[in-house]
Amino acid sequence: MKKQPIPNHGPLKNIKILDLTTVVMGPSATQCLGDLGAEIIKVEQPNGDSMRLIGPFKNPGMGPLYMMANRNKKSIVLDLKNEADKKVLLGLASQVDVVVSNIRPQALKRLGLDYETISGINPEVIFCSAVGYGSAGPLSGNAVYDDLMQAASGISGLFRSVDGLPRYAPINLCDRVVGLYVVIAITSALNHLHQTGEGQEIEVPMFETMAQFVLSDHMGGAIFKPPLGPMGYKRLLSTTRGPYPTLDGDLSLVVYTNAHWRAFLELVGDQGLMERDPRFESQESRTQNAVAVGAYLAEKLLTRGNVEWLNILKDADIPASPVNSIEDLLNDPHLAEVDFFEEMEHPSQGTLKLPKFPIQFSKSPASIRLHAPTLGENNADYKS
Repeated sequence: MKKQPIPNHGPLKNIKILDLTTVVMGPSATQCLGDLGAEIIKVEQPNGDSMRLIGPFKNPGMGPLYMMANRNKKSIVLDLKNEADKKVLLGLASQVDVVVSNIRPQALKRLGLDYETISGINPEVIFCSAVGYGSAGPLSGNAVYDDLMQAASGISGLFRSVDGLPRYAPINLCDRVVGLYVVIAITSALNHLHQTGEGQEIEVPMFETMAQFVLSDHMGGAIFKPPLGPMGYKRLLSTTRGPYPTLDGDLSLVVYTNAHWRAFLELVGDQGLMERDPRFESQESRTQNAVAVGAYLAEKLLTRGNVEWLNILKDADIPASPVNSIEDLLNDPHLAEVDFFEEMEHPSQGTLKLPKFPIQFSKSPASIRLHAPTLGENNADYKS
């Protein structure tokens, strides 16, 4: 019996997007847009998106990073240096609502696939270009990757400020964050199109986006002219911020407000500390003395095990969490209760376990309707 198609009730179900993105940042953005209902036509060069090559595999070209970021899409193969294939792409561009690309703008212009060309055949098109550095700056056109952006935007330097060693967060943090800004930009431009009938060109620069993202937490005294103090949020930069060891594990907790502290001090039998020690008397003093405050928490948390702490902290209304491994997430009871994972049968990869789109819509739910396509799986639909 043929499986019935999953209905598309998403808020973007009438939107068609031509996707010229590869690797992580662009594809993660268009995956979100696809989950929200948009029709995504992913254009791949003959050798395919490089993320296809990152295993493990059941079949070559279908690695987990690729499949996670490319569900709800259709794949066609076009050699953009071939005139016949370029003509196909321009034909598609004339019919879509959005073109999104992370090809360098200089290369798009050489290929004749820039905004000026495409808006000439589709005046209402939204053309979103995700770039490394903004076009007005001296680094425009430079190649970027997540590691470079973590370094350039100050993230690696924040690790150095904490313990002297610059590092990368073990996740494609910049790719994922900037991908969400791409989604925000495109959906905002779609609203503008709906209101005015005007398409437009959008540039989403990774460096500037991540600089704004990082500085939102760490402008500190530099927000004032002249500066009133150093940059950085001391609580986040503390060497003793945690997570903290307990008798049998590790625990994250945020003893933040005065009410939290009074409750915590009662739990550990030290009720007068806020009055005795000025470092603990207010949220501001605790922030300025974050290292000493964290050391105090670390000492006290060694007196009990994780389960006991979690129970008594919950009763005291103090936010806390165990330190999960990525493997723990697969069996997390909360994620199980909210049906966070969905199984999908892939025609070449078998049964896949996929995290759902996390946001709940009462009227226009997101959904996983299409498996991640094999290379050129939908050529016949768009190249005939």
